[in-house]
Amino acid sequence: MTEATAPERSALPLTPGLTAALLTLLVGALCLLLQPYAPWLIAYPAGWTLPATEWVGGGLETILNTIKPTVRWFSWAISFPMSWANWVLAGAPWALVIGTITAIGWHLGGWRMALLGLVGFGFVLLSGYWRESMNTLSLVVVSVPLAMLLGGAIGLLANEVPRLRNPLQVALDAMQTVPTFAYLTPLLLLFGFGPVVGLVASAIYAAPPMARNVMLGLERVEPEVKEAGIMSGATRLQQLMLVEIPAAGRQIMVGVNQCLMAALSMVIIAAVIGGFDDIGWEVLLTMRKAQFGQALLAGLVIVTFAIVIDRMSARLALERERFDPRVSWALFGVGVATAAVLALTGTATPPDGIFAGAADAVDQTLGTFTAANGTALDAIKNGAMFYGLLPLRIGLDEAVLPFTWGFQWTQSMSLWLFAAGALAAMAATLTGRAMTGVHVLIGVGILETGVANLPWPFVLVAAAALAWSSVGPRFAVVTVLLLGTILVSGLWERALLSLYLSGSAVAACALVGGALGLLAAVSKPAWAILRPLCDMLQTIPLFVFLIPVLMFFQIGEFSAFLAICAYAIVPMIRYTREGLVTTPPEMLEAATASGATRAQIMWDVRLPYAAPTVLLGLNQTILYAFAMLVIAALIGTTGLGQSIYLALGQADVGLGVSAGAAMAILAFIADRLVQGFAEDRRRVLGLS
Repeated sequence: MTEATAPERSALPLTPGLTAALLTLLVGALCLLLQPYAPWLIAYPAGWTLPATEWVGGGLETILNTIKPTVRWFSWAISFPMSWANWVLAGAPWALVIGTITAIGWHLGGWRMALLGLVGFGFVLLSGYWRESMNTLSLVVVSVPLAMLLGGAIGLLANEVPRLRNPLQVALDAMQTVPTFAYLTPLLLLFGFGPVVGLVASAIYAAPPMARNVMLGLERVEPEVKEAGIMSGATRLQQLMLVEIPAAGRQIMVGVNQCLMAALSMVIIAAVIGGFDDIGWEVLLTMRKAQFGQALLAGLVIVTFAIVIDRMSARLALERERFDPRVSWALFGVGVATAAVLALTGTATPPDGIFAGAADAVDQTLGTFTAANGTALDAIKNGAMFYGLLPLRIGLDEAVLPFTWGFQWTQSMSLWLFAAGALAAMAATLTGRAMTGVHVLIGVGILETGVANLPWPFVLVAAAALAWSSVGPRFAVVTVLLLGTILVSGLWERALLSLYLSGSAVAACALVGGALGLLAAVSKPAWAILRPLCDMLQTIPLFVFLIPVLMFFQIGEFSAFLAICAYAIVPMIRYTREGLVTTPPEMLEAATASGATRAQIMWDVRLPYAAPTVLLGLNQTILYAFAMLVIAALIGTTGLGQSIYLALGQADVGLGVSAGAAMAILAFIADRLVQGFAEDRRRVLGLS
């Protein structure tokens, strides 16, 4: 019996995941072997593409031109509240505005919040960008109520009509995964240049967080609360308005906070189209002129706005301590009195910026620093490009050249690389890790070929295999169909370039962010340093991330890579730490009682338990990377982000929407894949 069962124990268990990985490896090997005889396996023939962008553009232009009269009427109507808000904020004395913000701060959070408002808006005043800042704030003031109404209506509809919940969830996913610039292209055709485009785009972009929090809040209302409303004889409308919405108020206020931050971020992005003298336009203009001191100053104004708005609106979702309202009225009165005195003395005009000298000093210091350390900065940038990013992009076969690596990559080197990979895969298989061995071989093939040069059949099969393993066969079919639309639309090469850059940034964030999250989990002093840094990075609008990388590394792919990493690394840090510190105490006690060391507890207990949470952090990092990828097109990237940016400049609706949809497809597939793997880990751990 022992002899009969021995072969069964040594046989390779063909699990569904291993079968999918082997199929992917086989397709990749066949594509490489058949490349000399069938070059169409590598580069999808142009003759096989469809004029999808022209079709989309023609169809959308017909629809947009049909509704343009109605939209222009809406634009005319919305211009009035915009003008009123701008008249109030830009025309009001600065002392009155600061006094009002300080009074609101006291009402929400006492002296700390009042001081935050006073110092924050005081800095805005002294920066010399008061008028531009009030123009930006007026857009936010009008766009946020629109977003709240739209998002609230969607959330209520999903709650009241359950059959619409899933379709509305899909619509919200699309609204959040479509790149921000892609919103602007059709809106530009409808509304023309001007602040209305930024207003409407901001409302569309900021509505989903409001809708999701309304849905979540109403869903979490306790059943007994609902039953109490019914038993009291309330109608459905009364129950909703007087019972359920107040019970969900805290979660809805979280939506208000997220809505405000999304609106501010989008208003800044909309400055790309110009037509409005706001703070976002100042950042873009000074960056284009390479006036990095002024760009940094304007960027700090945006950051100040974001911090003040975030902190004050976040207090709405907390159980607040009651503060003496007389102090609020006194602070407001001080603002009124100061404004009156300044008006009587003829000094009510906002002062010129006192930081102009500091901005010039930043430019001079930066010039001196780059002149003295230009060689070192170029070495960092070129080293990262030649030895990291470029091989990932076009493969060792094309990236290893005499003027970069000092030698030429040859075919024999490729054979040796594959042989080494085969030996490593064989060793892994013999030790019972066949899946690892297959992944090693696939990784060697990708490294030798480059992401941008991957054969399209290999990409389709690999994506389908991942989808099958993580979610199931139905999603595998959906994945192939969605990627197929990118393939036949002629956007495949640009999609692979976007996949390469975002994938490289995500990999860097996973390594560095995971390590920092691990450090924060085991060291309270480290978390005390990292936590405010993460808070700041999550508060900064996307636009501002471009400034520091441009200051040191100028326009280029490496600068875009750094900007994406800076924006996308925070979720990886937070979720890794959260997963590690929430390990159940009984598991830790059992491991300690069994004699495990701290390292063993970390690697064998805490990390496996934290895997689902870490995967959710990876999911957020991927979505953040795709969101920043389009913004990074401003500083010299290729791929879909550049196509969207160019389409915006040319008012090419077809290209803008098609490229935006392609990027949304990539983000959607990546999101569902990682969520699927996270759910699988939760099932293994018995958490779902």
